[in-house]
Amino acid sequence: MLRLRREHRIGPLRLAVRCRIAASTAHRILVRNGQPPLAALDRATGEPVRRYERARPGELVHIDVKKLGRIPDGGGHRVLGRAAGSPNKDRRNGAGYAYLHTALDDHTRLAYTEDLPDETAPTCAAFLTRATAWFASLGITVERVLTDNAWAYTKHTWSQTCRDLDIQPRWTRPWRPQTNGKVERFHRTLLEEWAYQKPYTSDRQRQEAFTDWLHWYNYHRPHTGISGQTPASRVTNLSGQHT
Repeated sequence: MLRLRREHRIGPLRLAVRCRIAASTAHRILVRNGQPPLAALDRATGEPVRRYERARPGELVHIDVKKLGRIPDGGGHRVLGRAAGSPNKDRRNGAGYAYLHTALDDHTRLAYTEDLPDETAPTCAAFLTRATAWFASLGITVERVLTDNAWAYTKHTWSQTCRDLDIQPRWTRPWRPQTNGKVERFHRTLLEEWAYQKPYTSDRQRQEAFTDWLHWYNYHRPHTGISGQTPASRVTNLSGQHT
């Protein structure tokens, strides 16, 4: 069973089927032999992922884009039901997409997000300029940014903007998406706690709820990744925690 785990990187349920044992037994064998959960392993190498945290705010900022379907007036399938809401799945002729650009500080987990119409190189570069200014308003100087290898982040526009802002650009290695996992995890939280938190009746209604949610995330929500602290509490002399 352990050989199957190493070679195929499959979990206890699939191992149990192949070995003709109970899933609970497979799980106990894995635990007894010190096998970590698959989520804690590098997809490419099977080695445990090394968790890290930068020592100070601004040392590294993760940037990513989350594509999210817009809600037509009257609501989508969460309000109307799947049958009635199915025409809205045609994004070309329907409500279209929102592109949620996020810059997340590695040390504090402070997040800056904008809803933008696309993810082209000029849009991404302009977002970086505004995000850098936002962090600066909080006393944080952005030193490095980490992105994936999407087209917009490999163009001259992005590199030149980084030079103009005195920021060092970094890119994730191929097949290593977990290196930008903090901002990807933020986007999952954003979907669960804001975008899909309730059945909004319009895209405008959902957007109006976003400002309050993001403020709550930054200033009031205990973050499990930083021992229950709030992101804002990790920035020296940052006001707003109690507003």
